[in-house]
Amino acid sequence: MGLVKITSGAEFCANEKLFISGGRADDSGGAAVNEIIAAVRLEGDRAVRRYAARFEKAVPENFEIPLAAAEEAWDRLKAEEADLASSLCLAGDHIRRFSELQKEQLKDFEAEIAPGLYTGQRVIPVEKAAVYVPAGRFPLISSALMGLIPASVAGVSEKVLVTPPAQGAMPDRRILAAAQLAGADRIFALGGAQAIAALALGTETVPRMDLIVGPGNKYVAAAKRLLYGEVGIDFIAGPTDVLIIADTSADLIAGAADLIAADMLAQAEHDPDARARALVPDRGMAGHIEQALERRLAQLATAVSARSSLEAGGLIIVYKDRDEALNIANRIAPEHLELHVSSPAEWIGGLKNYGSLFIGTSSAEALGDYSAGINHTLPTSASARYTGGLSVRNFLKTVTTLRCVQDSGYAQALAAAEHMARAEGLAGHAESAAIRMHSEGVKSL
Repeated sequence: MGLVKITSGAEFCANEKLFISGGRADDSGGAAVNEIIAAVRLEGDRAVRRYAARFEKAVPENFEIPLAAAEEAWDRLKAEEADLASSLCLAGDHIRRFSELQKEQLKDFEAEIAPGLYTGQRVIPVEKAAVYVPAGRFPLISSALMGLIPASVAGVSEKVLVTPPAQGAMPDRRILAAAQLAGADRIFALGGAQAIAALALGTETVPRMDLIVGPGNKYVAAAKRLLYGEVGIDFIAGPTDVLIIADTSADLIAGAADLIAADMLAQAEHDPDARARALVPDRGMAGHIEQALERRLAQLATAVSARSSLEAGGLIIVYKDRDEALNIANRIAPEHLELHVSSPAEWIGGLKNYGSLFIGTSSAEALGDYSAGINHTLPTSASARYTGGLSVRNFLKTVTTLRCVQDSGYAQALAAAEHMARAEGLAGHAESAAIRMHSEGVKSL
């Protein structure tokens, strides 16, 4: 049996669930998370501390970390790891500039859509948003930038960074440094489902948030799912995945198989549940990619987790033509979609479902993860069918307005409202419209 499964497009389509079900988000742990939420709802900080002692590496005396600790961490990073500090500054600048461009697309407006009917919208930032940053096997320094900077550009009043404590009861110092760079207003050393419950419900020392964003393990994901409605969330993320589409032109590029293998391993190394897949035009290319995966694994520091991922769900699909490849890509709805093709424009229009699209072999998915400016918190488990990734829009509410003055369009809308209300049997609605139709001397409402 090979390192990854190699199959035809027809076989994949006939057995789709068999091939991709292993990468779905894990719903296990729901009962345990329900217990944690109930306890935090009832006991507040006492429950949070109890579960932190059970699940975390350490429990801080105070959950909130002074901002001075983040300032110190940033100063230390600049002094001891200047290259990393410079890289974070570059990435932060790109993320901010991209977020500002996104925000420019969302504007307040008011327009007269019929005589006397003025409809509009206002774009208002949420007041309190928490950014959860995992810090397990891989402390995700970049996630602090990806969450806090769009929140800042949106105009969120209170930006809270939440991350599990490391040894010594303090968060990872590099995450603290990134929080300082990205403009966190408050920082809490909390992790797991108990952190999400505290943020959603509020406790004696943890403020209740309007919105919680960011990735996490299956318990964090379950808590976000169960508390949605009491608090806003971005979406349920995890496990991560990539799909790379190549065409016959890849055969002409020196090291094409090696490049595809490198990008597959960049996803596979996250954890055994990560999913790395490729769509290729022939079995010869599939074989070259598998060989390249083996070569690169031999030199990869994270080979254990990457190999586990590839053996559990690594997949190379051989498609017969572009239409079949597009159909398969849209059915998989990958978090990350790479196009290693000669004419990307001929493919892009047919691709509908993805978190982020990486166009051309130069556009490494790793750039999206870190430094190019687009966000790396993206829809997984095929949720790209109905949502996009984290962005400045998640921190903004688009609310509508209506202003009316007496005119023909206003009178017609009142009459229509009365007719529709009576058809639905809602007499109070009908009378609310009718009283305005028959009132005299009302100039504007």
